[in-house]
Amino acid sequence: MNNLMYRFFSCVVLAMSAACSDAPPPAAQDAGATTTAEAPRSAEVPTSADTPSAPETTTVAANDTVSDEPASQQAPSGAREMEWDALIPDDYRPDKLMQDLNFDELSDDDPRAAELTAKLRELWDKAPVRDDLDGVEMRLPGFVVPVETSTEETTGFLLVPYYGACVHVPPPPANQTVYVVTQSGMGFRPELFEVVWVTGTMSVATIENDVAKAGYTLYATAIAPYE
Repeated sequence: MNNLMYRFFSCVVLAMSAACSDAPPPAAQDAGATTTAEAPRSAEVPTSADTPSAPETTTVAANDTVSDEPASQQAPSGAREMEWDALIPDDYRPDKLMQDLNFDELSDDDPRAAELTAKLRELWDKAPVRDDLDGVEMRLPGFVVPVETSTEETTGFLLVPYYGACVHVPPPPANQTVYVVTQSGMGFRPELFEVVWVTGTMSVATIENDVAKAGYTLYATAIAPYE
């Protein structure tokens, strides 16, 4: 099977199905890479009426999905460092999606390949989230994907786990895409694929725009360069 889109989905599925890795996002080599790709299309950023209000802060239940870093390495104000695979429910099996959609005997120019790819994209947009993360104060690293064309202070942007998402390659599943809502006065002006730490309160609220569908909304209280 030579379908490029299928190979991309397969690689991401394998990455999501792999064991938890303590490695940070590949900022060193990827963030500095030169790219001639255009910035994402301007998306309609949710207004205050569309965006759910910030949830009350809570604590995450003790389990294997939160960081075991010592207190000195945890984010300030009690926020817990989270890894991207912690956003995926334990019983979600993305590899099962690939088994159920039979790409094996299809060539790139087979119309059925495009249909199956669209079906897989639809399933990824419906990827389940972890309801128990609602209201959790966390610190999450990732790559920035702007959804506004203005160079002024942003009101929100997408945070994704790997370089190139939403521009060079399709968006990640909804449970691997976070819409970050920024506070007025933060002065953050996002750069495409800038690598940052975002600290804030997570909400299990779906946001959809022209760029991607995010299964989570993170109300930022602090944004810092990834170092």
